[in-house]
Amino acid sequence: MALQLWETVKEAITAYTGLSPATFFTVLALLWAVYYVLSGVFVSRDAIFGSASDMHHVQRSSEQIEPLQPPVQLGEITEEDLKQYDGADSKKPLLMAIKGQIYDVSQSRMFYGPGGPYALFAGKDASRALAKMSFEDKDLTGDTSGLGPFELEALQDWEYKFMSKYVKVGSIKKEEVPVADGESAAEKNEGDVAKPVEDGPSESAAVQSEETPSGVDAAKE
Repeated sequence: MALQLWETVKEAITAYTGLSPATFFTVLALLWAVYYVLSGVFVSRDAIFGSASDMHHVQRSSEQIEPLQPPVQLGEITEEDLKQYDGADSKKPLLMAIKGQIYDVSQSRMFYGPGGPYALFAGKDASRALAKMSFEDKDLTGDTSGLGPFELEALQDWEYKFMSKYVKVGSIKKEEVPVADGESAAEKNEGDVAKPVEDGPSESAAVQSEETPSGVDAAKE
C-alpha cells in the first residue's frame, strides 16, 4: 500500500513539475533553508529593536512619574491658602479637606488630580459636596449646616476613609468675624447715655444736702 502511494507521488511530481523526485525534494529543502535563515534574521532584528523601544518607553514613563514626596505638615492654614494645593502645580502636594481637617491625597492623583473624576474637590474643604455626593460649585464648602441624618452619616464614612488611607497634614484656620463699626458706635452711645443716669443720684443727693440745712433752720425759727 505504501509502495503504491509512493509511486503515485513520484508520478505526480514528474507530471506537474517536470522534475525528478530527487531534484524536487532537493529544491524544496533549499527553499526551506532559505526561509529559515531569513525568518531568523528578521525575528531577531524585531526582538532587538522591540526591546530597545520597550526600554525607552519604560524609561520615559519613569521620568514622567515622579516619586511621591513625604507628606509635609502645614499646621493651620486658611481656605485661600489651601487652593494652591489643587494639583495644578505638580511640585506641590495634592491636598483636600473634610470637616476642617486637611489630608494629603497625592497618592490618589488619578482621582483628585487634574483630569480626575474628583478633581474639583482638590484644594478645598468639600465636606458638603461629599455628604450630598454633589458636584455643584455651591456645595464645595465646609459648611455642613442643614444636612440630614443620612447625609451626615455619609460624610462620617468619608471622614473614616480619609483618616485610614491618607495622612493628615493640617487644619483649616477659622476666620475671625470682625466687629462692625456700627456696633462699636452703638455700644459707645449706650455708654454715653448710661453715664448721666449714673451721675444722676449724686446730683440729687447734692441738692438734698443743700436743701436739708435750710429746712432745719426754718424749723428752728
